[in-house]
Amino acid sequence: MRYFFSKKRHLALPFLLFFATPSFSKAKVSKAAIGSIAEKKSLYNQLNLAALGLKQEIFEKALAGWDVLYCHQSLQKAGLLSIADMSQSSNSKRLYIIDMEKKIVLFNTYVAHGRNSGEEFAKSFANKANSFKSSLGFYITGDTYQGAHGLSLRLKGIEKGINDGAEQRGIVIHGAPYVSESFIKQCGRLGRSQGCPAVPQELCTPIVNHIKQGSCFYMYYPDKNYFKHTSMG
Repeated sequence: MRYFFSKKRHLALPFLLFFATPSFSKAKVSKAAIGSIAEKKSLYNQLNLAALGLKQEIFEKALAGWDVLYCHQSLQKAGLLSIADMSQSSNSKRLYIIDMEKKIVLFNTYVAHGRNSGEEFAKSFANKANSFKSSLGFYITGDTYQGAHGLSLRLKGIEKGINDGAEQRGIVIHGAPYVSESFIKQCGRLGRSQGCPAVPQELCTPIVNHIKQGSCFYMYYPDKNYFKHTSMG
């Protein structure tokens, strides 16, 4: 399990939901550092994301949405970007948590999708209550609480009609015993959630403590309907 401690454009936003969050701190990341195509490719290579299984085009889509939130000062922790690549097998370490200031991958590990989104591979997504499906798009991390799964992190879906039901649905980041290599060996695939991006129990606390309270979380899948309606890049 990879676990690392070492460490434009302006778009129309007809589908964004904005949350009243007081006193956002100014972002420290230099916009110019990832402005051009060449610079984005350089950052992608520096992070060694190809070797970790994340395609460059997905990374750039995540950057585009992160950029929108950055420009609108919607992130308290603008230096962090989390990407859950749901196009990969659930047996792959498809969660990437990146420190954009230090330009290092902090965490690369497993993440579950909803039980009705698919078996080993996620294929179907929804924004409806009790669908038990994952929701695509961009989120802003919120506060933590102690729930049925222990430490949990609230997610605010910011894309109207796409993932804005996340809070009502109780979509959160939490640890789960079915997100483990032992479960994969036993069942042939990772376990599934009720729609939450669940992570390994032993990594839940450090992951949550890093990304809580105002960082960008992106859930990707090459869904034509999503890209038809998103305004995030």
